[in-house]
Amino acid sequence: MARRRTTFQFEKALQELEALVETLEQGELPLEESLKQFEKGIQLTRQCQEALDAAEQRVEILMQEKGTPEPFEGAEEE
Repeated sequence: MARRRTTFQFEKALQELEALVETLEQGELPLEESLKQFEKGIQLTRQCQEALDAAEQRVEILMQEKGTPEPFEGAEEE
């Protein structure tokens, strides 16, 4: 039987993280539930960061393969 692979959905995770932060900021959860939600937020943050890192690597690979384009007008210089 083939194993179904779940795909990480960045936008959905980010929305969930934003809602979680809003709930925690209200300060109405009991301490134990706040800690559980905080742990979930840390996990979501790590997953989002990993997704962003992977996207950045893909962009760098594409730019190397196709040559570096000129920066967008108004782009900040590093």
